[in-house]
Amino acid sequence: MALRKEPIVKDEIYHIFNKTVGSEKIFVSKRLLDRAIETIKFYAFDNLDMRYSHYARLSSEDKNLFWENTIENNTKRISIFTFSLMPNHFHFLAKEIKEKGISSFIGNFQNSIAKFYNTRNKRLGAVFQSGFKAVRIENDEQFVHVARYIHLNPLTSFLIKNPEDLKTYPGTSFPDYLGTRDLKIIDKEFLLKFFPSIEKMVEFTFNQVDYQRKLAKIKALAIE
Repeated sequence: MALRKEPIVKDEIYHIFNKTVGSEKIFVSKRLLDRAIETIKFYAFDNLDMRYSHYARLSSEDKNLFWENTIENNTKRISIFTFSLMPNHFHFLAKEIKEKGISSFIGNFQNSIAKFYNTRNKRLGAVFQSGFKAVRIENDEQFVHVARYIHLNPLTSFLIKNPEDLKTYPGTSFPDYLGTRDLKIIDKEFLLKFFPSIEKMVEFTFNQVDYQRKLAKIKALAIE
């Protein structure tokens, strides 16, 4: 992994993102999305007494027992506020809790997904670009706007067309905020403290859909 120009600092919040090599679309099947979300949950924690390859073979009942014990007895290496898994890239809004927590989380996440994807597709080589990007969040306003940007990604790209579908779309953390899913690792309180209610947070999120789509189109035309 390439050395970064600016170090990631403990107790700071970052917008973290990376793309696949050649913009290859990998997060498109339910099976890979499910695998990615399980990987996110697993590697958010520090010093687990089980390898992911062993965990992946557990029964559903044993996985539930594992998570009950893990959440009660293990500390996290990062706090994840929001995430989005797009076909050829990903976003996280997260806080570094332990030294090198973000780097180890992203490294493990990318390596695990790459190994799974390559095995299933009889493929060799890198899946993600070397050196993920991490932009430090400098104030509360930036935090809430980046959180919205991340949650809106599937709508911005027309991966889904109806805003209502975002409420149950599994590739982001948005369903966890609405209670339609509970991964138990999304730190929701910090984002929610900026809004008087969940309804106001949802309203804030959706009032930028058209603008963000236009912005994405302008960027695409500029690249072409």
